[in-house]
Amino acid sequence: MKPINIGILGLGTVGSGAVGVLRNNAAEISRRLGRDVNVLMVATRSEEKARAVCTPETKVTADPFDVIKHPEIDIVVELFGGTDIAKDLVLQAIENGKHVVTANKKLLAEYGNEIFALAEQKNVMVNFEAAVAGGIPIIKALREGLSANNIRTIAGIINGTSNFILSEMREKGSDFADVLKQAQALGYAEADPTFDIEGHDAGHKITIMSALAFGTPVNFNACYLEGISKLDSRDIKYAEELGYRVKLLGITRKSEKGIELRVHPTLIPESRLLANVNGVMNAVRVDADMVGETLYYGPGAGSLPTASAVVADIIDISRLITADSGNRVPHLAFQASEVKAQRMLDMDEIISSYYLRVEADDKPGVLGQIANLLAKENVSIEALIQKGVIDKTNAEIVILTHSTIEKQIKNAIAEIEALDSVNTPVVMIRMESLHDKRGE
Repeated sequence: MKPINIGILGLGTVGSGAVGVLRNNAAEISRRLGRDVNVLMVATRSEEKARAVCTPETKVTADPFDVIKHPEIDIVVELFGGTDIAKDLVLQAIENGKHVVTANKKLLAEYGNEIFALAEQKNVMVNFEAAVAGGIPIIKALREGLSANNIRTIAGIINGTSNFILSEMREKGSDFADVLKQAQALGYAEADPTFDIEGHDAGHKITIMSALAFGTPVNFNACYLEGISKLDSRDIKYAEELGYRVKLLGITRKSEKGIELRVHPTLIPESRLLANVNGVMNAVRVDADMVGETLYYGPGAGSLPTASAVVADIIDISRLITADSGNRVPHLAFQASEVKAQRMLDMDEIISSYYLRVEADDKPGVLGQIANLLAKENVSIEALIQKGVIDKTNAEIVILTHSTIEKQIKNAIAEIEALDSVNTPVVMIRMESLHDKRGE
């Protein structure tokens, strides 16, 4: 059969890895696919780098538009990242009838609806396994493996930088700022780590997964973001003493009221598999009505794991390249006509349990006042523990609540902070039990 010709935009970590996977595993890929995959052209500013990783037959250009205009290229692989030139390149590639593989979660979370609509119109495929959780095949699981199910909840550790920082803070008792410097020294965090530590990266990924799970357009603007930069090592320590681990989770859940879409630090019972995912590893837990709970674990970044997902997408497109659109897997898992906007819940509407830490005067009656204010807002206490006296006058109180509506807990916190005996803002961290609903 005629080889599949691909053009690669960007020879950074993932692009170089993809070329390496295609070269080193060429025979295995050909056995699976029944034809060869040929890297016909790459776009990079460094011809020296291209010559170091590509075969002599591969054309090299500094102009990425040369790739998407080339008449013999079947699949364009976009690995530039970002949303500026990448968006223009992907849309133009689709206009030119090229299929697209991308690892660009930001592009899809913010402009996916426009991209997928044009791809439908032009009868081409856009695959994006590498955009979420690196080498973990979670996109394929949501689009295909779980297609017999109604998906109820997805909860994932989907940013390795934040997970590394939280793991180090728990294991060593270090402060956030110190571990961030360590992560930067090891290459796990960028010089400007905002995208990772403030939840944007995880938000892009959970937005894409939510659309696949529930058949909605991608809607990053509806995603609540709260990062880890303000976490205190004391709270991670207290959580562990109470049998919990703190993780930055991306969560999406569907209920009769609507869809939750959120990223924030979360207490998880230490017995849960997700709570024991440490370092830079990623994991995604999916709860669905027929299969129950499934967990997907592996490296969420890195040259070869991400390149593995990129090449798998190339293989999938190559298998279906001659099929009509009705025999291809829809971009967002549901038929395009069935992808419909649904109500997205505001954070005040979600139901969760909560960890609260209060610093208050160490005197009789304070605990009773705090408990009464929680009860006034219909917040039920699971545990209330005085951790000790900070100095001669202030005590630390840790409270775990039962499930309640977030608006009620916020109201209670505002009233607690208004007490003369409470001296600092109340620390609030959400809690998730992660039960399989069938077992409750």
